[in-house]
This record gives sequence, C-alpha cells and structure tokens, in this order.
Amino acid sequence: MDYLLEGLKKAFYLLYSLDAETYSAIWTSFKVSTGSILASLLLGLPLGFGLGYYSFPGQRVCKVLVETLLSFPTVVIGLLVYAFLSRQGPLGEWGLLFSTSAIIIGQTLLGLPIVIAFTATGIENLDKRLKSTLLTLGANPRQVLLTTLWEARFSLLTAAAMAYGRIISEVGISMLVGGNIKWYTRTITTAIALETNKGKFEMGIALGLVLLVIALLVNLVLAFFRRRAHEL
Repeated sequence: MDYLLEGLKKAFYLLYSLDAETYSAIWTSFKVSTGSILASLLLGLPLGFGLGYYSFPGQRVCKVLVETLLSFPTVVIGLLVYAFLSRQGPLGEWGLLFSTSAIIIGQTLLGLPIVIAFTATGIENLDKRLKSTLLTLGANPRQVLLTTLWEARFSLLTAAAMAYGRIISEVGISMLVGGNIKWYTRTITTAIALETNKGKFEMGIALGLVLLVIALLVNLVLAFFRRRAHEL
C-alpha cells in the first residue's frame, strides 16, 4: 500500500511540475488522436449517412462488415498498417512508418467503423416520414441532407465521442507503427506500458490518471447526449 501511495505522490508531482517527458507523451496523444478523429469523421459521416439513409444491393452485407470491424483487435490493425507502410510494403516509399502520421492512419481505421455504425443507426432511427415531409414542403436535396443530419445530431456526436474514446485509449497500433519513440511518437498508453516495465511506476500512474480523466469526460459527454436525445 505504501508503494502505491508513494507512486501517487510522485505522479502528482510530475503533473504539477510540468515534467517535460510526461507532457510530451500527453501532447503526442492529443495530437494524433485529434488528427485521427477528424479523419474518421470526414470519412465516416458520409459513409454512415449513405448506409443508413439509402437502400441498395448489398446493404445488409455492408452493415455486417461494419459491425464486425467494431471489435477488430487494435494489434491486428497495427499489423496491417505496418505491412503496408514497411519498406517492403506497397506504401513503403512514403517513409511514414514510425511516425505520428502512421499512428493517425492506424487510429483512423480504428475509429472509422464506430463513426459509420453509429451514424447509420442514428439515421435509420429517424422518423420515416421526415424525408417525405421535407419533399412535400419543397425542400431541395441539400436542405433534406442538412435537416436530416441536424435531426440525427445527437447520434453523430455520440459517434464522435465513442470513436475518440476508443482512439485515445488504444495501445497496439501506436506501439507497432509508431515505434514508441521518445519525444516523437510516444503516446500516453505506450508510455504507460514502457515506463511501468522500466520500474518508473510514478510516470505510469501520472499518465494513467490523465487517461482516466479523459475517459470520464468522454463518458460525461455521452451521458449528456443520451439524456438530450431522450428528452426530444
């Protein structure tokens, strides 16, 4: 118990004293997670809208595929991205392996199915009379699209929050394609794994506390969106 309390004491000191190594990992995590969630939303929102709004051949197969990808192991995603970005891979000439860009690519693939699935579900759960009502009122396709997205806004925000929570807490992708390079690609999760194994328990606790705060904020945001959705 004393060991844990001493670790907590040193962890708070690291955060309070703005320890450069600790905050480097925090900043890298926020940087790659922000890039990843933006890319996931940019690609996933249109795909999710199309999957939930339109009927087309193979729609059921696409839904099953997206739902399967929701539980895809992060280490497998990291392995696939590594294979493509390695020197022998088809994208090896880009020189992206062991960079923050490589982590963003991998984390985007992790968040993309979440955004697509929650967006599609949100669109499908809208009142089926919405489209016909809008068309009856003379709305053009752009107005139909924007109104539909607005009506599903809480589902879209939930999708973003869920994807961000999964992205910032993953470790397999960051470790494999980022290389856990100090001051460059070391994130919160990879730093926790490395520093704890090295015996630097206090840094692991400090970074773990930051991760817990982020998880709490994400859950609070999700709870707010769920409450608002039920109120409407």
